[in-house]
Amino acid sequence: MLVCLSANHRSAGFSLLERFSAVSVPSLEALIRVSAETAGGVVLSTCNRFEVYLDVESEAHFERFLPALAATLDSSVDDLRACTTVHLEQDVPRHLFAVSSGLESVALGEEEIAGQVNRALEGARDAHLTTSDLERLFQSAATTSKGVKAHAHLASQGRSLVSLALDLAGSQVLDWSRAQVVLIGTGTYAGASLKALQDRGVGRVGVHSPSGREHTLGERYEIADIEAARLPEWLSSADLVITCTNTETYVLGYDSVRNARLAPGSSERLLIVDMGMPRNVDPIVGKLDSVDLLDIETVRQHAPLEDLGATELARCIVARAAAKFEEERREHESARALAQFRGVVQSRVSHEIEKTGAEDKLAAAMRRLGNALLHPTTMRVKELTRAGRTEEVIAALNLLYGDGEPVPSRVDERGAAAASDALAAAAGEAERAPASCPFAGMLAATTAPRGTTALYSACSAACRSDQACRVR
Repeated sequence: MLVCLSANHRSAGFSLLERFSAVSVPSLEALIRVSAETAGGVVLSTCNRFEVYLDVESEAHFERFLPALAATLDSSVDDLRACTTVHLEQDVPRHLFAVSSGLESVALGEEEIAGQVNRALEGARDAHLTTSDLERLFQSAATTSKGVKAHAHLASQGRSLVSLALDLAGSQVLDWSRAQVVLIGTGTYAGASLKALQDRGVGRVGVHSPSGREHTLGERYEIADIEAARLPEWLSSADLVITCTNTETYVLGYDSVRNARLAPGSSERLLIVDMGMPRNVDPIVGKLDSVDLLDIETVRQHAPLEDLGATELARCIVARAAAKFEEERREHESARALAQFRGVVQSRVSHEIEKTGAEDKLAAAMRRLGNALLHPTTMRVKELTRAGRTEEVIAALNLLYGDGEPVPSRVDERGAAAASDALAAAAGEAERAPASCPFAGMLAATTAPRGTTALYSACSAACRSDQACRVR
C-alpha cells in the first residue's frame, strides 16, 4: 500500500520544517533502504514541504517504521504525529497530484514544485528505492501537473515563492532597473529567481556560488560571476540580496554583512531575502541598522488567499486523475490472481489436447473455446476490480483456482469497501447532479466512457449542491 507522511506550511511551523530540511535526503533514503518494513520510498523536501512517500505491505508496517523515521528526524513519534498528516491508499495520489500541480503551495500554481517532485523521483531511482507503484504514482503526478498547467492556467493566477517575496520587496526597491542585486546560489531555484528579477527589469545582477562549483547561470542570463574575494564589495553596494542555496551553515553572518554596510560607498539601505531552507542568513542580521531581512516564514504569511474560481478546474482535473490512478491500481492488484486463473484454465486445455492427441485444427478449436470461456470471467474480474472489490476477486480466484499459495494483495479492505460504497451511491446521485458537472452528461449517455462512474464518484459530493463542479 502507498503511504505519505506530510509536513508542510499548513501543518507545521517554520522552525520545525527548517529542522526537518536539515536532515539530509541520503540519510533518509538509507533508512528506507535498510528497513524491513518498507519496499521503497521517495523523499520530497522543499522550502515549505517535507514529505516521505512509502510503499509498504500494510498500515501496520508503516507504524513499525515510524519510530525509526522519528529518530532520524530528531523527533519523538508523538511530536511527529502532531505536526504531520498521514495519507493512506487512495488519498496518496489525490494529495501528490494536488502538490505537484501547485494547489498546495504557498504561491498557488507555482511551477517550481513540479520540477521538485520530478527530482525527488529521480533521486529515489538513483538510490534504487522506487517500486512499480511509486513509479506509476510519480509519473502520473507529472502527467497531471502538465494537464493542470495546460487547461487550468493556474500559473497566470499564482506566483512563485520568490515572486511573492519580490512583490513584498517592491515597497523598498522603487526602481528595479537601477537596483543592484546579489544572488547567492546557483541551483534550480536560483534560475527561477533570476527570471523573476528579469521580469521586473533588473539591470545589474551578480551571482555567487558558496560552494565554488562551476555553473552556467552567467552564460544563460548574462550576469556577473562573483568570486568569494569580491563578495564583500558587491554586498556593500547592493540594494537587494537573495539567498537560495542548500547549506547547513549560514552563508551570510552578522559580521560579514555589518562590515559590508560600514564600507565607504555602501547603498543607503539593504534588503536581504532569505529563500533558503534551512536558513541561509543568520536571523540576527536583521537587527543591523539599514538592513531588512525577509525570510520564507514572512513571505508565506503574506501569501494571497486562494482564488476559488481559479482552482475549480484544477481540482477537478486532479480528482479525475486520482480516480483513474486508483482504478488502474486495483486492476494491477488483481492482475496476478487473474494470470494464475488463466494459467490454470490454459493448462487444463493443453492437458486435454495432449491426452486426446487432437489434430491441429481440433487443438486450435479447443484453445479458442478455452479463451472464449476465459473472456467473460476476465471482464467481470476487471469490472469488480474497478468497483473496489479487489479483495473479494482475489479471494474467489484463490478459492476456486489457487494452487495452495495465496496470491498476496496489498489492498486495504477499508479502502476497498469505502470505494465500493461510493460507487454504489454514484448511480443514484447522477440523476441529482447539476447539468454543469463534467461527468453528468457522460453518465447519461447510452455507453459511458470507461471509468466514468469512478470519475463521477470522485466529485459527486460537491456536485450535489453546487452549480458547478467543485472538488475540494
